[in-house]
Amino acid sequence: MQHISSLLTGTGIGKVLIAAPVHPVLLQGLAECGCSFVMREEITQVEAFTLIADCVGVVTSTRIQLGKELIDAAPHLKWIGRMGSGLEVIDTAYAAEKGISVVASPEGNCNAVAEHALGMLLTLMHRIAWSHSEMVNGLWQREENRGSELEKNTVGIIGFGHTGAAFAQKLSGMDVNIIAYDKYAPEKIPNHIKNCSGISEIFQKANIISFHVPLQKDTLHYFNDGFLNNMKNNFILINTSRGNVVDTSVLLRGLASGKIKGACLDVFEAEPVNLTDSAAGKLLEAQMHSPNLIVTPHIAGYTFEALYKMSKVILDKLTGNFR
Repeated sequence: MQHISSLLTGTGIGKVLIAAPVHPVLLQGLAECGCSFVMREEITQVEAFTLIADCVGVVTSTRIQLGKELIDAAPHLKWIGRMGSGLEVIDTAYAAEKGISVVASPEGNCNAVAEHALGMLLTLMHRIAWSHSEMVNGLWQREENRGSELEKNTVGIIGFGHTGAAFAQKLSGMDVNIIAYDKYAPEKIPNHIKNCSGISEIFQKANIISFHVPLQKDTLHYFNDGFLNNMKNNFILINTSRGNVVDTSVLLRGLASGKIKGACLDVFEAEPVNLTDSAAGKLLEAQMHSPNLIVTPHIAGYTFEALYKMSKVILDKLTGNFR
């Protein structure tokens, strides 16, 4: 992260495009610094080209792609604030060339994502959602809904940034074995967690896999046929990172064969899922009633608290008050 005393001084003050849901704390802070803003939470890519033209700043999530063309359409742009984590929606290299600062807020929603991942995992293993659905339909099925305990399992966390670390912290009181692999920042993995020197150790030991990686060239379809075939144990897969990290076709084959005992998914290759045109996506949608699949509509980091925390982190980074 580039440390700047304050981006909201001089040329950094002016009109700001708010292209994402934000908490009022951010709007109030921007106004107090002298910024005005245009609110367009439901913005389209086409609208962005017009609205961003005279802006010095933009706050976005995933609704618009801030690539070279859109950045060039904003000759006065000085900073970009990203609600949440993952910078794949921003051409950060080109922004740097243009002298545009980029601030993200992964610190703001990592706790929400970690809690959500743990909640989905327990829901799957203890068959909570499935048995609830049966009871709503008048069924009382005890033996059929005998669950499995998380205790003593080995959880492999892939990616140990803010969300990976938060998930590990949630698991720390669950009496599980936690192992972690981070290709780019292995030094972030604390001593009390097994730091895997390579992904092969995850393949050999884990029976629960949780992805916490950004979407980039080397994580596109990170979970593929090779990954599935290399897993020694039957396992549960959790993905709260980005949908394209997991190859849906491979996931479905793993579930069908039983190699994947269950999956917890908050993100998908095509969102919304019901609008996908891919065969794999349509098959996944058809199988969402399965008891070994827990799915949610990309809401892991979407809590009321996270909205405030992400907004506050962006404001603090823009004003130089972030610690």
